[in-house]
Amino acid sequence: MSDNFGYQQPSVSRAGANVDAGLKAHMLSVYNRMTAGVFITGLTAWLVSSSPALMNFFLGGPQMYIVIFAPLAVLWFGFRPERMSPNQLMASFGVLSVLYGISFAAIFMIYTQASIAQAFFMATALFAGLSIFGYVTKKNLDALGTFAIMGIMGVFIVSIGTMVAGMFGVETSMMQTVISAVGLLAFAGLTAYRTQTMKEMYHASHGADANSRMAWAAALDLYISFIAMFQYILHLLGNRN
Repeated sequence: MSDNFGYQQPSVSRAGANVDAGLKAHMLSVYNRMTAGVFITGLTAWLVSSSPALMNFFLGGPQMYIVIFAPLAVLWFGFRPERMSPNQLMASFGVLSVLYGISFAAIFMIYTQASIAQAFFMATALFAGLSIFGYVTKKNLDALGTFAIMGIMGVFIVSIGTMVAGMFGVETSMMQTVISAVGLLAFAGLTAYRTQTMKEMYHASHGADANSRMAWAAALDLYISFIAMFQYILHLLGNRN
């Protein structure tokens, strides 16, 4: 059976110390890349929020919508693991992390630092627990993944509608709370599912290039899940300035 990375899935089972060591190294590379992305996003958000000039430049007018939707453009058109080299994927992931950081700079103006720290640690604990569950469970999580993806699609569509309604003065606070609750559940399920998927896809016989490209794709999936859960937790529990 082939996949989007251009190789055949092996029929042999994973066994032996070499395979286990390779899988552990692969998973570690995924989490290291994901963590680097989160760090870049957090640092960028803090730097932009600390500068009134940068805040005004990026988020002080209609251009803020370009900043908000720019990460989606990179996701859709600039991140293609099946076509791009690992170095190209690394650059694209870095750009995406910076763009998310710019758009997240506003949270430092809206929420207290204590709330941001609390949401970050809660998201970290939740992410770690779900990822560990996805890694160790023997239960097939395909159904959970399908449910999570459908939930995320629904949240995205409703979020766009809510944003447009808010621009016309419609009260949307209750809907935003519902979106945050549903989105948190959906990305929680996706985290466990993606962890299981990236574990199952790895095999040393795919080669270093293909496994590296898979690692970047997996890191992006987990990165998006983490920042989404952080954002939703902050909206649900955060105290505003």
